[in-house]
This record gives sequence, C-alpha cells and structure tokens, in this order.
Amino acid sequence: MEIKEILEELKENKLSVEQAEKEIKNNQYQDLGFAKIDHNRKERVGVAEVVFCQNKPDEFLSKIYNAIYKEDSEVLGTRASKQQYELVKKDIPNVEYDCISRILKIEKPKKKVGNIAICTGGTADIPVAEEAAQTAEFFGSNVQRIYDVGVAGIHRILSQTDKLDEANCIIVVAGMEGALASVVAGLVKVPVIAVPTSVGYGANFGGISALLSMLNSCANGVSTVNIDNGYGAGYIANQINKLAIK
Repeated sequence: MEIKEILEELKENKLSVEQAEKEIKNNQYQDLGFAKIDHNRKERVGVAEVVFCQNKPDEFLSKIYNAIYKEDSEVLGTRASKQQYELVKKDIPNVEYDCISRILKIEKPKKKVGNIAICTGGTADIPVAEEAAQTAEFFGSNVQRIYDVGVAGIHRILSQTDKLDEANCIIVVAGMEGALASVVAGLVKVPVIAVPTSVGYGANFGGISALLSMLNSCANGVSTVNIDNGYGAGYIANQINKLAIK
C-alpha cells in the first residue's frame, strides 16, 4: 500500500493510528530478519526491487519471492538456477524461468514502449544479452535482438544499420577483445552501453581484455558496465529509453 492510500484510509477511519504507523513502516521496508525488502523502491526510483538469486539459501529465496510477490504481484530475479525455479514454483505456480538468461520472474501484462537494440559479438554472448533484454522488457521497453554480428565478419553489423538507427539506445555485448562496442558507437548517434563478457581464450583473462577495450574506446558515447552484467545494462538502457520517449 502506498503512503497516500494509507493516509486516505486513516482519514476515513478505516485504519487506526497504530495500524497506519505499522503500514508506513512496512512501506519503507519489510524486515524478514535475514533480509529487508525495500517495498518503497518502485515509488522512489520507478522500478521494484530485483532479486539476485545466485548463492541465496533456498529458505531465504522462497520467503523473499513470496514477500515481493504479495506486495507487487510480480518479481524479477537474476542468476537463478533450475533448482531455484522448482523451489519458487511450489508457492507461486505462475513463475517463469528462462534457462539461457537465468531470469526467474512473475510478470504482469504491461505495455512496452520505445526501442532498445541489443547486439552480440557471437552466440556465446547471448546468455548475457538475454539477461539485458529480458530485464529491459520486464521494465516496459521494446527490445530488438541483433545477435552474432561481431567484427570478425564486420559486414554483418553493417547490414543492420537500419535497425540500429531506429533505437533510442544500444547495448553491445561482446567478449574476446570487445571491439564491437567501438564499431557500433562509430555508426550511431545514440548512447551505447558496452557489456564485456567473460567469453574468450586464456589471454581474455575472464573478460578483463574486453572490459579494458571498452573502457578505452576512442568512439564517443560508449559507457561500460561490469563483466557479464547484462542486468545492469538492461536497467540503464530502460532508463535512457524512457527518457527518450518523454
């Protein structure tokens, strides 16, 4: 319940002062003992709290999902396992799991707006790209997927310039040397969010080579997130997309 609703119910004597005080405290966060669920985050920043599922004990994860779902009727979780999906499904049968992106979500129908393009260097980068794509879609953005267009066959990305020109921002996901972000940024007039991945051979150093290439890009308009951080890229892209359509 939002604070305005609480105050209106207090005014109409539907809530006592004590009940209203409790609701306002719960509106700030719900203390589960092991976690403090930030129910007020959607009102404060525009999107609800997202669950990072990896390494969470089963009992904690289940209670967190149930608490957020009870409040918002939808939940987005990242880096989930198939086992965690089966666990949450026992309490919330309509939960959905995608084994490629490892997104675990319960989603309400919503209108999607704008246009975000997501490019990958290769097919090995798609899991990170899908984490970004499905995050942006969950938050209400339209996403175009332009996969396997790395610089080893540069004609592939050059053939997609019409789609790139339609986007309000572009996410580029690439491993190896991470050159695709610079190439794309040199072709477009919108922000490019570069996502280095841990894809590559030994001297890739688990994504550090791509990270450094993207941080040192000579093309204008490139901002870089952390290695394999598809969620962070999708979140930022959604914000840019929503600003662009205002």
